[in-house]
Amino acid sequence: MSLVGGITLKGIHAYRVEVEVEVTGGLFSISIVGLPDAAVKEAKERVRAALRSLGLRIRGRVAVNLAPADVPKEGALLDLPIAIGLAEKLGSLVLKGEALFLGELALDGRVRGVRGAVPAALLARDLKVPLFVSSENIPEVALVEGVEAYAVNELQELIGHLRGEGSLERIRKMDPSELEVNAEPDFSDIKGQGAAKRALEIAAAGHHNVLLTGSPGSGKTMLARALRGVLPPLSDEELTEVMLVRSTVGLAFENSRNRPFRAVHHTSSAVAVCGGGTSLRPGEITLAHRGVLFLDEFTEFRRDLLESLRQPVEDGNIVVSRSTGSVTYPSRVLLVAACNPCPCGWKGDPLEPCRCSPTEVERYQKKMSGPILDRIDLYVSVPRLSSRELLGLEGQQGEKSCRIRERVCAARKIQQKRWSSWGYSCNAELPEKLLRKEIPLKGDVRNFLQSIASSLRLSGRGLSRVLRVARTIADLEGSETVAVPHLSEALAYRETGFLS
Repeated sequence: MSLVGGITLKGIHAYRVEVEVEVTGGLFSISIVGLPDAAVKEAKERVRAALRSLGLRIRGRVAVNLAPADVPKEGALLDLPIAIGLAEKLGSLVLKGEALFLGELALDGRVRGVRGAVPAALLARDLKVPLFVSSENIPEVALVEGVEAYAVNELQELIGHLRGEGSLERIRKMDPSELEVNAEPDFSDIKGQGAAKRALEIAAAGHHNVLLTGSPGSGKTMLARALRGVLPPLSDEELTEVMLVRSTVGLAFENSRNRPFRAVHHTSSAVAVCGGGTSLRPGEITLAHRGVLFLDEFTEFRRDLLESLRQPVEDGNIVVSRSTGSVTYPSRVLLVAACNPCPCGWKGDPLEPCRCSPTEVERYQKKMSGPILDRIDLYVSVPRLSSRELLGLEGQQGEKSCRIRERVCAARKIQQKRWSSWGYSCNAELPEKLLRKEIPLKGDVRNFLQSIASSLRLSGRGLSRVLRVARTIADLEGSETVAVPHLSEALAYRETGFLS
């Protein structure tokens, strides 16, 4: 009996699978056991054809066991290890050491890329064994440091390498590009909206959630898309987390440290946003991990979907539980929501009159619950500019995204230095206990906050968010302590025309 190493995925992590192959006499048949799904069961036809293209014909009864037997196996990840196990059993090669194999086989013996290359590379590095993957997975595996990995184009090349008759190309470590982010749109392309740009700069510096409210055509979507261009680049640890998520779902990974940006349509289901399904796939909130999750037309999302965002937005992870099992996915996102102030969209607009009755406005605003609004750090009003204002701003260039990004990066470095010993990287991640202990307020600042907090009817969570935002504003100015002007600006972002 031959034994070869493969992998299966559970969440964003890879688990080792022992592929055991046994061939006995009798009429030809192939059976695969060990909780395989339909794609794994179909591997027997792909493997048989690929081996036949090399002149290896299978005879007798073939049993393939995928151990551990109680762990579900899915996808085409195990084609290559099954083929190597059969080739060894047929006497075509002898494995001299432990290794992991990952790839889908074409009928002519070509090896196709599969999802899960990054988790497989991390597992191979931890086990200190070589990894053989398709050449299509080189861009992902090359970003993992310390792994011994080899690129495979065809099954014949791999068998020749294992026989010692040839040598496969070893995948070399590559550092992600440090090129400047091509901000599209750039903040300088957005006319006016100085207050909204300032709020987004604060949001980027401290990783604070934002709600943009304004009339149709005021520029809410453009502002949200421009936010990505001022966010700091991914650190090495954050880059690994993003790579794991994208590789798990099979998304192409761009060779850069740009943060993810996911725009979700309001017709999306809770499973699409939060994750789930029969295979427990990650949702949009996980795909946006360490980046921006943009929910346009916020009030048009289903109520149950918005309520399901409470815990993952607060805790930075989401547990997806189904009858087939339970998986924890990361969900540390910067939430940016945008909506109109009323059903017709013109409430408070200086040019267009609002046609909604008070009852309609109240019903519209109640689509967002208090607990969801309490998790928003910055309420930003985006007024629509008149044609005269737009023409008056023609030819005037605002501050470029690259300049704003420099200030954001400087503020993030201050936060990382301050909170790294506790395992946090930005102000928005601070837990309640650490927040009250490590952000002391002087007497005049405390008195000011007490005098105004009651009038704004801030909850405990809302008060904590004000303190986090004030700390971020102070970091942008390079101030060691939180002063009254910092608190005043932070409190101003707790008021919004949407709620009035």
